[in-house]
Parts: sequence; structure tokens; C-alpha cells
Amino acid sequence: MAKKKKETRIREVKTGLLQLCEGLPEKKLVVARPLIEQAAFMEITLEDLQAEINEEGCVEEYQNGKNQSGWKTTAALQAYNSTVKNFAAICERLDRILPETCIGSKLAELMNSE
Repeated sequence: MAKKKKETRIREVKTGLLQLCEGLPEKKLVVARPLIEQAAFMEITLEDLQAEINEEGCVEEYQNGKNQSGWKTTAALQAYNSTVKNFAAICERLDRILPETCIGSKLAELMNSE
């Protein structure tokens, strides 16, 4: 089975998160929409980075000149670590915006999965 395009996967996550916002006052929707856009993008990006890390590993060898070499963390791992922190912050912010009835929802699952 072919992997879905990144844009399609992001749209699916975004749609699910927007469903949580049904019935929210417009003031809250104005704040929630851009957060949802970012959360959807980050969730899919994290999935892709995790797959790359699983496939390629967390460290790579480097060579700087003749006598300087060693091991360093991969760019994918650095990007993952940075993105997961931002993703958690966005999820926490969305959790404060959404009504109490959404606590057991997809958002709570997202927050607990990272």
C-alpha cells in the first residue's frame, strides 16, 4: 500500500482537530485555527522524522579535516527533539481553548502519544 502524500495526511489530522472545535465561539476559533494548522503539520512531521530515525539511527559519523572525527546526533533527531517540544506546547494551548468535553478526545490522545 502506497504511503499517502504528506499534504493529505496533514489535512486528515487537521480535519479531525477542527471537528473538536465545532460549537466554539468565533473568538476562540480565531485562536484555535492557526494552532490546529501547526499541530497537524507537526504531528505528520514528527511521524516522518520518527520513521527516518528508526531507519537511519540517532547518530552519524563526521569528519572535519584530517584528524578530527567522531559521532554526532543526526539532523533528524535534532529536528525531532525541537519539534516535539513545540508540538507539546501547541497541544497544551489547544487543550486550554477547547471545552472540557473534549478532554477525552483526539487532542488528549495526541498529547499522551508523544
